[in-house]
Amino acid sequence: MTRLIAGIDVGSTTVKAVVADAETDEILWKDYRRHETRQLDTLLDFLERMERETDFGPGNGRVFLTGSGASIFTELIGAKFVQEVLAASLAVERRCPEASSYVEIGGQDAKIVIMRRDPGGGPVKKFPSMNDKCAGGTGSVIDKISKKLGIPLEDLSRLRYDGLRLHPVAGKCGVFAETDINGLQKQGIPAEELMASLFEAFVVQNLQVLARGHTLLPQVVLLGGPNAFIPGMREAWVHNITLMWRERGVRIPEGSRPGDLIRAPQDAEYYGALGAIEFGRDEEAEVGHYLGSGKLRDLHAERSRGEGRSGTGIPALARSEEEVASFLAAYAPPPFVPPKFSPGDIARGFIGIDGGSTSTKAVLLSPGGEVLARAYQLSKGNPIQDTVEILEKLRGQVESQGARIEVLGAATTGYAKDTLRDVIRADVALVETVAHTKSALHYYDVPDVIVDVGGQDIKLMVLKDGRVKDFKLNTQCSAGNGYFLQAISEGFGYRVEQFAEVAFTAREMPVFPYGCAVFLQSDIASFQGQGWKPNEILAGLAAVLPKNVWLYIAKVPNLAELGTRFILQGGTQNNLAAVKAQIDFIQQRFRGTGKTPEITVHKHAGEAGAIGTAFEAMTLWRQGRATTFIGLDAVRRIEYRTTVGEETRCPFCKNHCLRTFIDIGGQGEAPRRLIIAPCEKGAAEDLGAMKAIQAELDAARDTNPNLVEYAGREVWKMPASGQARPVPAWNLRRKSVMERRGRFRVGIPRVLGMYAYAPLFSAYFGSLGVAAENIVYSDVTSEEMFRAGSKRGSIDPCYPSKLGLAHVHNLLFEKHRKKALDCIFFPMLDILRTPLSIRAANACPTTALTPEVVRAAFTKETDLFAENGLRYINPLLDMAKPQLLARQLYAELHPLLGLARKENLEAVYAGYAALEEYEANLQRRARDIIDRLEKEGRIGIVLLGRPYHHDPGIHHGIPEELQRRGYPVLSQSTLPMDGDLLDRLFGDEVAAGVIEHPLDISDVWKHSYSANSAHKVWAAKFTARHPNLIAVEMSNFKCGHDAPIYATIERIIEMSGTPFFAFKDIDENRPTGSIRLRVETIDYFLKRYGKELEGETSAGEIEREAVLEMR
Repeated sequence: MTRLIAGIDVGSTTVKAVVADAETDEILWKDYRRHETRQLDTLLDFLERMERETDFGPGNGRVFLTGSGASIFTELIGAKFVQEVLAASLAVERRCPEASSYVEIGGQDAKIVIMRRDPGGGPVKKFPSMNDKCAGGTGSVIDKISKKLGIPLEDLSRLRYDGLRLHPVAGKCGVFAETDINGLQKQGIPAEELMASLFEAFVVQNLQVLARGHTLLPQVVLLGGPNAFIPGMREAWVHNITLMWRERGVRIPEGSRPGDLIRAPQDAEYYGALGAIEFGRDEEAEVGHYLGSGKLRDLHAERSRGEGRSGTGIPALARSEEEVASFLAAYAPPPFVPPKFSPGDIARGFIGIDGGSTSTKAVLLSPGGEVLARAYQLSKGNPIQDTVEILEKLRGQVESQGARIEVLGAATTGYAKDTLRDVIRADVALVETVAHTKSALHYYDVPDVIVDVGGQDIKLMVLKDGRVKDFKLNTQCSAGNGYFLQAISEGFGYRVEQFAEVAFTAREMPVFPYGCAVFLQSDIASFQGQGWKPNEILAGLAAVLPKNVWLYIAKVPNLAELGTRFILQGGTQNNLAAVKAQIDFIQQRFRGTGKTPEITVHKHAGEAGAIGTAFEAMTLWRQGRATTFIGLDAVRRIEYRTTVGEETRCPFCKNHCLRTFIDIGGQGEAPRRLIIAPCEKGAAEDLGAMKAIQAELDAARDTNPNLVEYAGREVWKMPASGQARPVPAWNLRRKSVMERRGRFRVGIPRVLGMYAYAPLFSAYFGSLGVAAENIVYSDVTSEEMFRAGSKRGSIDPCYPSKLGLAHVHNLLFEKHRKKALDCIFFPMLDILRTPLSIRAANACPTTALTPEVVRAAFTKETDLFAENGLRYINPLLDMAKPQLLARQLYAELHPLLGLARKENLEAVYAGYAALEEYEANLQRRARDIIDRLEKEGRIGIVLLGRPYHHDPGIHHGIPEELQRRGYPVLSQSTLPMDGDLLDRLFGDEVAAGVIEHPLDISDVWKHSYSANSAHKVWAAKFTARHPNLIAVEMSNFKCGHDAPIYATIERIIEMSGTPFFAFKDIDENRPTGSIRLRVETIDYFLKRYGKELEGETSAGEIEREAVLEMR
């Protein structure tokens, strides 16, 4: 009988092993080690040590393997494989029998497993949930960010959460979390606060997504390396799970502290290995007999010789050295050779600075457009210091030859552009999409697509007539960026500059699935275990980059629709292996289209943004503007101090946002202070300055009405028609009924279709005698509301649907607790009203059925509505047929309100009257705005979005951003339908027989079954035909009903020759930087389009003429 039993957990980033006595369960040996992608080496070393340091060996040992990297090694050593969730669950059952759930955070995976015991003594039921598409919230991300913050691995065990100030950090994507941390670090936030904020983001994200609406009842066991080693991570779990218990009324045993009930047990990092042992105990005695490490050593030797690889691959990036040479001859940009200067020369030119997320670039551009000098360096965490150093490098290239620089102008771009502009008093801060476009237009004729792949950002700019017509940015995921390729290359011991040279030596490569960058790291470990060599893996990673860019991020499978001329730029395009992969991908996507793509690598790929912004400075100089730049000597003398703390909080509104003060001085420089704040008012230093800013904002609002904001506010007001008829004094029975109704309190979620139909329901209930103050809508959507209420979700639908949970939670736990409600009314709006002539007017099934999903979530473990003494009512309604609607409402509400059929029908008609008045009011205001735009020759924006995009918590302030820049904002729901206006816009098409009437969309969209989708198509037609209106489409991430009409909307707008812009990935994350980037891009090109309205020339010709003049 074998005396020893071993469990080994070969994970994505670590290997854990335990040797125990099979009879006594005593742990005799254990170890935990990061394998640094060398799983085979680490496993072999563990086995050899286990044999050497214990009696474990062939004939005296059984072995069971678990973990994502274990399966390929099991047969070689005689082991039995154990699925990792099963292994961890067995360990928890054995070692923590009191546990009701466990949370395991690994290197690249996260699990929450709910364990429900059968009161009758049956087997424990397990409800596991794992991350399957994204590895945000895992140990790899913690490692990566702590390393970037300069925190040694050994110091992770000192990081805390309790008592530290928290800051907003994205929890959904690890790379975006890194971007947020990077920005906060540059504001001067201490590293310990940044890590605490990261723990908070990851814990909240995992509770929202992986708990699937379950309550993590006491006790909760925390497993995995991050939970075992980092006290701050454990404290974040304790804090947030305790909040869940408090909210859900979970009672903890008397005398217990939450920290005792939410804990990481001894050996928490080994539970996978320990569970594998538990599994082995129940197996037959002959299962898992250890065969020794000989076959592993043989495999290791074969791998060292480049032999013994398992798995199949595909041809690599290049099949021969000749193919590499041919590619380099065709696409490798010529090496930059700066011009020579003689002592005493003056290099007159324009400085462009690109302060990016991971690097800083600068160029000196001559008045003729020649690059006189360029410099590049990785960011050191402070954009001001980075800029001082990069300009010193630029200066040194000229002054080392005895010449000097005369700066004619300076400009900034990149995420830090505004701060840098203010610090060095640059002439302009140019949005980076425009900077990259200007650079490409200067060097290359009429590009159709600019592909800018940077360290963490991916931007695709689609051009028409020299202006950006559409652009796509990664706001939900950062797979496909250059920083990932750099990190992997360095992990293999190669500088990123060597990446292409190494990858081009491969003749075969593994096939990586496109998707999350952190999951790719797990695939790397797996392929290494199969014997793939570093050069082959690097080639495979380069090959997957364009798939991530085009298919995962941009979701554009048909590249030929965008055009034929592609310009590749951004720092990642200096990696020629990545370039070849992109070229191969683009060419492959053009096969069978009858078109041939023209693909060019920008000659200054890494500095393209800096060059573009330097051209903007040149344009201002040519227009006669003298530069405001403080000068290179003053830059060298800059001294600054950054302050972030309670003393910098903004006092001008109730939010009290944290601000960053940058005090700037230096020899010969007058002291000045820059204030970085979330809004314009926060940038004021005193009350007087704030009032001046507020006055400017108010004036902009008056000049540029925002009907999205107005509609989103007016829709909740009680209509005048929502009044019950007086009851005759003699009718005592009726009087009693009305008194009861007057006290009846109904809660309605301020969400989804209510943004269209709230006036109807307000008037309906009011007409029946429900007092106005007792028609209670949930609070306005906020981040805090979403965080508090979204943890009950068991599915992961679109963001607007998820908000249903948060709003019902708000009604139940905020409104109801302050003053009791009798019911929550959240109807399923199935068929909608529409003025259009379409086949059907269905609502989106996801949003229509959201009320039923919400019911399931709040009754999953216990009926929270019944426990709180109120009813939850969610009838299926047809909003297009008043009499049918009346019958549906009567059937549901008669028992509660004692309705008579006649009064119910009258209340429904009162509701429709209120709704029609609300809609007419919006359309009158929209017509006034359009008439004013026509008279003044100005531009207005139509937001092509569903009614719930009036929700400020969904549109993330985009309409206000556009309004502040001088554009009135309408929405598809507010467009006027006056006969004279429709005849002016659609009359010719009606006369020609193209359409039957102005509200007909059959010429462009015949599959008209969705009311809101059809209305969006019609609104696009309306906007395209009006010269003073520009369309901005808004859609949510995962919107299945909008996806089929994306191309139709774009074609409608494009055929009119007007600009078109879109936000197609709105989610719960509010990517402030991305929103600002898009809005600034829209503003830049609309200003040029405005010149077209003035009759000068087309906007595209304006842009091209400016570029030709620069050339």
